[in-house]
Amino acid sequence: MLAWSERAACGQGDADALFAEGTRQHDATALCTKCPVRTECLAHALDQRIEFGVWGGMTERERRALLRRRPEVASWRRLLETARAEHAHPARGRAPVPRREAGPQAGPQAGPAHQDMGRTATAVYTAS
Repeated sequence: MLAWSERAACGQGDADALFAEGTRQHDATALCTKCPVRTECLAHALDQRIEFGVWGGMTERERRALLRRRPEVASWRRLLETARAEHAHPARGRAPVPRREAGPQAGPQAGPAHQDMGRTATAVYTAS
C-alpha cells in the first residue's frame, strides 16, 4: 500500500464507486474534490499509466488526453507538486495562472509548471 493512500478520502467508502462509467463518474470525481492526497493520487495514476477508474479527480479519458498533450513529462508528481505550490502561493514570483483555452491564441506562457496545465491545476487545486 502506498503511504499517501491511507489518507485518501476514498479509503472509507466503496472502492467500486471509483470505477463507475458514464454520468456516475461525476459522483466519483466529486469525492476527490476535498481529498488531502489528490495530487499524489493523480500523479501516481499518470506516472504509472493506470488505465481505469477515477484517480485524483480525473477520469481515465481525461488522463489519456492529458498524457497525449504532454508526452514529454517525465514525472507527473514533480510537475503537479510544483503546480500546486504555485497555485497555493502565486505571489512567490509568479502571477496567478489565468483561465485560458489551449492554443496559439491563448496568450503568453505562465510559469514552467503550468505550461498547458492552467486548467488542470485549477481543476485539481480548486474545489468545484
